[in-house]
Amino acid sequence: MKEKNEKKVARVQTGVRVERRILKILKSVAAFHEISMSDLLEGMILHNFEGKTPFGPETLALIETLRKSYKLDLTAEDSHRIFEEQPQEQE
Repeated sequence: MKEKNEKKVARVQTGVRVERRILKILKSVAAFHEISMSDLLEGMILHNFEGKTPFGPETLALIETLRKSYKLDLTAEDSHRIFEEQPQEQE
């Protein structure tokens, strides 16, 4: 049953590269909330567009535990300093 305030959107498939530990955490958070990765990302982005945090205390505590488990040492401060090491060419 559709809610009265639902909004119709057009979604597109995209190929986005994400740091592997961040992806593991995102997948875990989506599973915790029993939602798809797409729904998680859309929700996070829409909250951020309005300057709001997308997560409450319970989810933030989960994320902190997952950061430690996956040894994610990157912070928001690192976001513009991340680079991907290029694979070495085979001779």
